[in-house]
Amino acid sequence: MEYLDFELPIKELEDQLDKCQVIGQESDVDVSNTCKQIEKKLEETKKNIYKNLSAWQRVQLSRHPNRPYTMDHVHALCGDTFLELFGDRSFKDDKAMIGGLGKIGGQSFMIVGQQKGYNTKTRQYRNFGMANPEGYRKALRLMKMAEKFGIPVITLVDTPGAYPGLEAEERGQGEAIARNILEMIRLKVPIITVIVGEGASGGALGIGVGDKVYMLENTWYSVISPESCSSILWRSWEYKEQAAEALKLTSFDMKKQKLIDDIIPEPLGGAHYDRETTFKSVEKYILKGYNELKDLSTAELVAQRMDKYSKMGEFKE
Repeated sequence: MEYLDFELPIKELEDQLDKCQVIGQESDVDVSNTCKQIEKKLEETKKNIYKNLSAWQRVQLSRHPNRPYTMDHVHALCGDTFLELFGDRSFKDDKAMIGGLGKIGGQSFMIVGQQKGYNTKTRQYRNFGMANPEGYRKALRLMKMAEKFGIPVITLVDTPGAYPGLEAEERGQGEAIARNILEMIRLKVPIITVIVGEGASGGALGIGVGDKVYMLENTWYSVISPESCSSILWRSWEYKEQAAEALKLTSFDMKKQKLIDDIIPEPLGGAHYDRETTFKSVEKYILKGYNELKDLSTAELVAQRMDKYSKMGEFKE
């Protein structure tokens, strides 16, 4: 297990507990009471740390190297029913954007999402989860295919942003994202979106338009990352914690501002501490959302979605 800087007190107590247990196993000394005291202190420390996380600490948790990525969720939710589909039928297949058909709870879904890598080699292969225009065009192709056959769509968002390279701009990055937003708003099948990690800028919004939008507890969703915001406003990354607070990017901030529909709770310590519980929670919310949408007519579905997004940003003095 890798530990973040604010998790170091937990690491120290877990190391003490391991040493205590080793002493008990390798000698005749009764250390059961000592171990129980350390376990109690460890539990209290975890609760104190994770129940009082700052916005920046939640950003750190959303990027934790042990956190389950999109394909982890897909395989856990769909098992061996998932069939991956490739290519945008125009340029090439984008490895940062995955998509395909799968069954969850006996119901078929078209699943689209950004995928990051686990090590240096796979991070380069997946372009760090930053999709090119062909990735968004692949996503749109699969969503239009789902619409043709009446299959609901699930999008899993986890990206530091769309790829900002020159070649991406030359192939129409902005147009591809804008086209996806336009088409998703009027797609004639239910769309359920889950932010499973980072939700940064237009890269997230390019597959983030949904009838139901959920965020895992320790994720973030914002127009810009805290580091980029800090570098623009203060000409330095040193103010990223202050920027994170100001951006109101956590799941709780998003829910309060009515920009998402609900928060999916995570196990104490984050999704990576208990993956199975996290996967079950995500499945529960997906099926709950689908059951609330499946009986709506196409006209009602589209009208409700358009109304939802047109109301965002309204305020009264």
